[in-house]
Amino acid sequence: MWSNQMRLGLRVTAATTVVVLRRRQFSAASSMLSLNSGPNAAAAFTTIKEIVSVEKEIKKSKFIAIAGPISSEQSAQSFLSQVRDPRATHNCWAYKVGDEHRSSDDGEPSGTAGKPMQSAISSSGLDRVMVVVIRYFGGIKLGTGGLVRAYGGVTSDCLKTADTILVKSKVVMGVEVTFDLLGVVYNQLQSCQAQEIKEDYDTGKDGTIMVSFKVDFDQVDQLEDAIKANSRRDLVFYKY
Repeated sequence: MWSNQMRLGLRVTAATTVVVLRRRQFSAASSMLSLNSGPNAAAAFTTIKEIVSVEKEIKKSKFIAIAGPISSEQSAQSFLSQVRDPRATHNCWAYKVGDEHRSSDDGEPSGTAGKPMQSAISSSGLDRVMVVVIRYFGGIKLGTGGLVRAYGGVTSDCLKTADTILVKSKVVMGVEVTFDLLGVVYNQLQSCQAQEIKEDYDTGKDGTIMVSFKVDFDQVDQLEDAIKANSRRDLVFYKY
């Protein structure tokens, strides 16, 4: 039953009723780039930093909830294929990416697994996250209410164990300035931790340069005001 978990580099520790399994941490750079992209990209959202897992035994059935950060339906399917166990009785799942919500009962009675898992994700306030709950049937039926509590509860417990991170989207901007203002512009870009700064001298105007960069969405107004105030010019900013 642990083949998939071991393949992902899990460290398994023993406990009586709950086992928390830490998984390998995603590359911060690649994760943030992917989480910030796509049609469902938001200005800012909170997601989990790494894959986490919680195990519970309820009336002899074993429930293993595995949560991970995702960026799209495609990455959700990839995550599911990595962690699901084909030998388990059920591999139920739910995820949220912006306004997109999907879930599956995977053979459990309709509405008893995927829906409560989805509700637990929504209640957590997290985004770009998927939870897969693997169930190994122990011989005792839980009933509709029992299944809802089991799947919703283990999903909620799993998300509570995860370290979270606030992800801010980047705005691509540009400003055309004369050479004497480059120092002012670069000082403010450094203060706002702008990224991917580029210079384009092909502006068609003598003595001018287009400076383009990326900056956090909540730094845009502050940056514009600071550059204008320090340059004492009514500059025009472009957003792409």
